[in-house]
Amino acid sequence: MTNDLRLLMEIEGIELTPEERDVYLLENGLSSNANYDAQNKSNQIAIYQTALAILESLANNPNYMKTRKFDDMTIDKFAENLQSRIDQLDKKVRKLKVDLDMAAQSNFFNLFQN
Repeated sequence: MTNDLRLLMEIEGIELTPEERDVYLLENGLSSNANYDAQNKSNQIAIYQTALAILESLANNPNYMKTRKFDDMTIDKFAENLQSRIDQLDKKVRKLKVDLDMAAQSNFFNLFQN
């Protein structure tokens, strides 16, 4: 699986051109054609940060913040739900970074144990 395919899994339902996805991935240090390594925490963090950047871009578009009515259905909580998802992803990224830092420190200390 490539980084681009993994990103598509994370942002399912959000329509972006391949070029736009490439830009977001490159901004987070990833190549769209490179293989996604699920065991690599840095790779996971970069995918989540890319998804977070895409969601933040959506949140900056005022057209998505309007209340819309379709036949008998009203969509009025899009902005709240989007912000909630942004907060969830932000917490996940921060937790993964802390875990990565703790693993790096743990390996350092294990190096010098008897």
